Amino acid sequence: MKVLALDYGRARTGVAVSDETGTLARPLGVVRRAGTDAGTRELLDWIEREQPALVVVGMPLTLRGERGEQANETIGFVERLRKRCTVPVETYDERFTTALAERTPGRHEPDALAAAHLLEGYLTRLAG
Repeated sequence: MKVLALDYGRARTGVAVSDETGTLARPLGVVRRAGTDAGTRELLDWIEREQPALVVVGMPLTLRGERGEQANETIGFVERLRKRCTVPVETYDERFTTALAERTPGRHEPDALAAAHLLEGYLTRLAG
């Protein structure tokens, strides 16, 4: 199953996608201001182009597993995306993905790398 992951942020949202088997995750890029109409349209273009079976959005929980201000903003973004997206949209705990991305060498932007790390964690959980 092909999955597209989003590491949502007010300024930048990282985008990553899995292969058709749901085994490998790769960063795709970054959408600026994804919470705006223009940003959401750009995200929907990525989704249409990639044709995933599912979209997973990182939920920024606190270290205690609670929802803070950023998580509440993400919930609003997810609700708006669900209304416009033709595939199911889920959330997944994204704790530590930014830290992992900052330690990952490569040519991709940190937000896209964070989305790839988020997706790797989701795919691992899915595989059991």
